[in-house]
Amino acid sequence: MISRRTGLALGAALLAGRQAAAQAWPTRPIRMIVPFGLGGSADVAARFLAEPLQQALGQPVVVENRPGAGGTIGADQVAKAAPDGHTLLLMSNTHTANETLLPNRPYVLLRDLAPVSFINVAHHVLVVHPSLGVNSLAELIAYCKANPGKLDYASSGPGTPYHVAGEIFRAMAGIEITHIPFRGSNEARTALIAGQVPMMFDAIPTMAEQARGGRVRALATTGPRRSPLLPDAPTVAETLPGYEASIWLGVMAPAQTPAPIIEKLNGEINRIMSLPATRDAQLRAGAEVNPMNATAFGDFLRQDIINQAEGIRISGMKAN
Repeated sequence: MISRRTGLALGAALLAGRQAAAQAWPTRPIRMIVPFGLGGSADVAARFLAEPLQQALGQPVVVENRPGAGGTIGADQVAKAAPDGHTLLLMSNTHTANETLLPNRPYVLLRDLAPVSFINVAHHVLVVHPSLGVNSLAELIAYCKANPGKLDYASSGPGTPYHVAGEIFRAMAGIEITHIPFRGSNEARTALIAGQVPMMFDAIPTMAEQARGGRVRALATTGPRRSPLLPDAPTVAETLPGYEASIWLGVMAPAQTPAPIIEKLNGEINRIMSLPATRDAQLRAGAEVNPMNATAFGDFLRQDIINQAEGIRISGMKAN
């Protein structure tokens, strides 16, 4: 049996070892796992962060896309990685939704992963293919009510913010539309532009270009205010009061990652995101920066899990 004194000594030695490892960190390239496909908001954010983080930390930051299963494949890979600060997860509110939508996922978000830093938040735009022949949100809702179950909407995958946005819209508008999940935003967007699906919620900057080119029609944005990137598009809330939908991004690490590593990562990410040039670039991309420490980000995650569960309950959505 280990005595109390021996146990304390072992604990102190373990703590000292972790502190020494944290001081030496990073000692090799850092992998930033993006659990979504190329070209989506998370992928863009990860690649944006990689270069300045590499400069700050003195080690390469390598972005790896591990899409699939609603973001759970990549998240589980990070959850099972060594907690030494060399494997990070670029996550989104897909993962807080999955806490309710996917009860059999192989990890628990706030048990197996440690909050590091919030990155940004952005709202969506609801777009339709021009062949649908609707010119406003009210016309779309009227068409759906007159043709229940006829329209499909695309998303970047089950449980993603675009899926959640669509299901809450369906419930609040009192219409019947069918979710068609794709393997990432690019596939869903391509299908919409080709006319294979008639509507979807997507990122404002990307779809603003498509709308200006006449390939899609932007009906409404999902924020509390009109977007400066699409100033002529009303908000969904102007037709459905109380509606709001967003995508936010953050960074997490495996649980038990030493606190000094978390603090250093948090400080560097907040510094990068707070630079005036970064803030301006984020605004041009339709996103807002909101730096917070790791503890505050953890509180934010816990509240968002509750909020997502309520939205999922109201909409009755399933992870199809």
